[in-house]
Amino acid sequence: MDEAVGLDSTKFKADLEAIATLVQRVAQQHQGQSTELLAILRLLEQLHQEIRDSLFQESLPDNRQALYALLRDIETSGGWPYIHRMKLQAFLSYLSDQSAVESPAVESD
Repeated sequence: MDEAVGLDSTKFKADLEAIATLVQRVAQQHQGQSTELLAILRLLEQLHQEIRDSLFQESLPDNRQALYALLRDIETSGGWPYIHRMKLQAFLSYLSDQSAVESPAVESD
């Protein structure tokens, strides 16, 4: 029985690696295309929310010991997954920096 669990774990890790590789490849194919890259980020955020709000919540333990074990695993495995959003201020600052690079100040005589 432990062998079956080990095989499931190996297949699961391989599945995760395949997903990560596919997402990275698609993102690389669209390097420099902000609209397409934004679509990828939106899709990842949507998937995160769908999995969290349905499958994950449905799988939560129904007793204290199992819940404690899950919380301990979350803490030791890197914490709660979070999708960081670029703040509007940082985005505007980036645009300002880019425009300064593209059009340097003209010196007057």
